[in-house]
Amino acid sequence: MSGGSGCCLALLLVWSLCVSARCRFPSLDHIRPRASDRAQGRAVTELLRRLLGNRSAEFIVSVNGSLSNDSLDVCELRSTKNNRVVATGSTGVAVASGIYNYLKYFCNCHVSWSGNQLDLPRPLPKLTGVLRISTPHRFRYYQNVCTFSYSSVWWDWPRWEREIDWMALNGINLPLAFTGQEALWQEVYRALGLNQSEIEEFFSGPAFLAWNRMANLFKFAGPLPQSWHVNQLYLQFKILERMRSFGMIPVLPAFSGNIPKGILRLYPEARVTRLGPWSHFNCSYSCSLVLDPQDPLFHHIGSLYLSQVLKQFGTDHIYSTDTFNEMTPPSSDPAYLSAVSRSVFASMTAVDPQAVWLMQGWLFFSDAAFWKPAQIQALLHGVPLGRMIVLDLFAETEPIFSYTESFYGQPFIWCMLQNFGGNSGLFGTVESINSGPFKALHFPNSTLVGIGMTPEGIEQNPVTYELMSELAWRKEPVNLAKWVSLYAIRRYGNTQESLTTAWRLLFASIYNCTDPHYRNHNHSPLVRRPSFQMNTGLWYDPADLYKAWKLIMDAAPSLMSKETFRYDLVDVTREVLQVLTTSFYRDIADAFKKQNLSELLTAGGVLVYDLLPELNRLLSSNRNFLLGAWLERARSLAVDDKEAQLYDMNARNQITLWGPSGEILDYASKEWGGLMEDYYAQRWGLFVQTLVECLNSGQPFKQAAFNQAVFQIEKGFIYNGRKYPTKPQGDTYEIAYRIFLKYYPQALNRL
Repeated sequence: MSGGSGCCLALLLVWSLCVSARCRFPSLDHIRPRASDRAQGRAVTELLRRLLGNRSAEFIVSVNGSLSNDSLDVCELRSTKNNRVVATGSTGVAVASGIYNYLKYFCNCHVSWSGNQLDLPRPLPKLTGVLRISTPHRFRYYQNVCTFSYSSVWWDWPRWEREIDWMALNGINLPLAFTGQEALWQEVYRALGLNQSEIEEFFSGPAFLAWNRMANLFKFAGPLPQSWHVNQLYLQFKILERMRSFGMIPVLPAFSGNIPKGILRLYPEARVTRLGPWSHFNCSYSCSLVLDPQDPLFHHIGSLYLSQVLKQFGTDHIYSTDTFNEMTPPSSDPAYLSAVSRSVFASMTAVDPQAVWLMQGWLFFSDAAFWKPAQIQALLHGVPLGRMIVLDLFAETEPIFSYTESFYGQPFIWCMLQNFGGNSGLFGTVESINSGPFKALHFPNSTLVGIGMTPEGIEQNPVTYELMSELAWRKEPVNLAKWVSLYAIRRYGNTQESLTTAWRLLFASIYNCTDPHYRNHNHSPLVRRPSFQMNTGLWYDPADLYKAWKLIMDAAPSLMSKETFRYDLVDVTREVLQVLTTSFYRDIADAFKKQNLSELLTAGGVLVYDLLPELNRLLSSNRNFLLGAWLERARSLAVDDKEAQLYDMNARNQITLWGPSGEILDYASKEWGGLMEDYYAQRWGLFVQTLVECLNSGQPFKQAAFNQAVFQIEKGFIYNGRKYPTKPQGDTYEIAYRIFLKYYPQALNRL
């Protein structure tokens, strides 16, 4: 963070870099906040009231757009004689993130998904002179098209309100705003002449809409009730109003060519490609129909839809749509690929001449065999330079800008993906995210216009998101050991050396994955269907995790009143038991291989009858790890029992089978109380029981037969109708301490 005049030279350097980038893309100059300065200031004042209550009156907020003359956000803070803090910024987002910087670094406060720590000093600490924070990044992007299914699918307005507050505090000014789009599609399809059954056969269930939107899936877990459309449309109006009130630029949906098959009844001559099966699904639910962008009907439907979007949602001129997401195009001819992107863009500009297309760059990585330089360049150059922004979606691990000459001249945003499927599990690539954005900024002829966070699922690993969002306001990489020490102090409001030591250990090990091409899918045997081919590798030394666990346990008695600490105690203990599950799995496999029944019964018995039940009790003691809360949120959106059952099935299926027959099994795994007991522990129990029976009978273990048997458990969970606790049960410290006494010595012995 910059304060005072000591870094003027660095600021000038960054300013000159950004001015040159801006000059290269005057086509982005019209992308500006819609709300007035006064309205943005009011939004920040209301945010502070929600966050700080009466103490919010100690902050004086104002927004002055002319504070920045180059579209780059800046905030200045100073203290008054009567101990108030005046914050003036170029946008509401700039002011909110400037104040959060002050709260973090002067008041040791913290805001996260897993709880806030807001013990404000009284009076507020004085600033000497002016604290000025600024960013070299025009855009700070947030969300992934999948986040709307994996994390926010069941959110109500209070939860969305908290998320948008979090966005503002963390400097986000370019958020994806995809909620409610199916309601508009329904109107377009009706206007075209489709009947209701044809529309219902197209939309998937709520928990799978992300892939319906990307032409991967249709129909599965549907149909969408009319009450869903009404509810989501109402939410979207509130979401957009609040985002814009902070000066954010919401990114709205556009047409990619994905159509219901009923279109062919109305337009039998339409040029349509039937895609192949997607991700183990058969053609009952995949093999979607995609309209050729060069067909006049594409332009007609795309324009109809975008007209609806503008009419209902207004516009900030940035639209997102993805062609060929995880789907191979029908032709590799560069002329064809350029024509595709030209047509998609033309359907946008026909409605909004100022349209800018935001596209995920994921396709270039996921189908690298198809997307060679000529094909990538052709697709990108079908749109005028500066009228498309590419998200380098997984840049912390697989940066695409570096081998495409900065996306061949199109502006791009360097993104941290971090999490696939909303998996539980501690994970990070802190060295990579600490250096990556700065490498991208200084890359030869860089077209970088922002940095972003694109997790498939959120509400885990809050430390990595805080670091990433803060880097947008930094002029150089941070000292990671120092940064995380300060993080520990503000997360708990406590300066115990043991806690900062624990976090330094975690940051240097489990949060610093440096394995090339590693994807964070939580490969732990704990959350995978048991077999003898399970992934037991780790990217870190578990000794560091165990040391951190002991330090956190030692500090626990005096910190259990802190919600943030309780969360971390559960999360770190959960991670330890996840690692120990792998050890017991190895023991089980070795015992079976040696045909040692006694060792098999011992290892299997401890895992199934003690470790997993203890883990279930631990998870059930914290509100952030409850299956019941996920299911209750889903059911609460229903207007009758039939809808409640549909939403319940969606919520359960997504986190387990992910499809009718386990097509993407355990991809969105969660370690939650209730799920641990009725899903994971049941599978492991059957595995151990089957192995014991094999040894007793002298029969070999047959994976195919086991898969059939365990599928009954998996499917049974989805339809068991059981209600799970929605409130925490048990004493977290007592449970964690009991686990520690039992398993810490074992953990050390297994190193």
